[in-house]
Amino acid sequence: MAQQKLTVEEMGRMDVAAFRQASKLPLVMVLDNVRSLHNIGSIFRTADAFRLSGLWLCGITATPERNLVEIHKTALGAEESVEWHYAAHTLDAVEELRREGYTIVAIEQCHGSTMLNEWRAWQDLRPRRPYAFIMGNEVKGVDQRVVDAADLVIEIPQYGTKHSLNVSVTAGIVMWEVIRQALLCGMI
Repeated sequence: MAQQKLTVEEMGRMDVAAFRQASKLPLVMVLDNVRSLHNIGSIFRTADAFRLSGLWLCGITATPERNLVEIHKTALGAEESVEWHYAAHTLDAVEELRREGYTIVAIEQCHGSTMLNEWRAWQDLRPRRPYAFIMGNEVKGVDQRVVDAADLVIEIPQYGTKHSLNVSVTAGIVMWEVIRQALLCGMI
């Protein structure tokens, strides 16, 4: 039997004002010199879908105020709902987030990294501990100095011939895994 698709009205999505007032998952994504406006917009949209606390746009990462049309093509309005901050240097954002009590997690392929499928976020999420996940540049990844400043490095297992995933895909996978674990432990 065919399933009837839901209409936009049936989905009951909140508007931007309600989104801003709603409780958020204690997660932020930090974009370390992400250059593609489409990737930035896609991450905004996924952050909205999972109701993250916000985004930090760092270095060459474009901001909606300067590149609204290009970012909007993939964000589809999420640039208006998701809170964002800008830092000229990613390490400045890391220091600010650490002062605010965030655990800093670099998403990168490193010696000694923890595989995403082996990380048990729910153990640390129970006290609603906030996390900042750092996503790196499309070519160079997360800057080594930023990796060095992280509390934890998580890697997504990969089994094909390519050595990396698109940054917006990576962000989506990480967001979903944390949401999945939060759902399992009844946080959401």
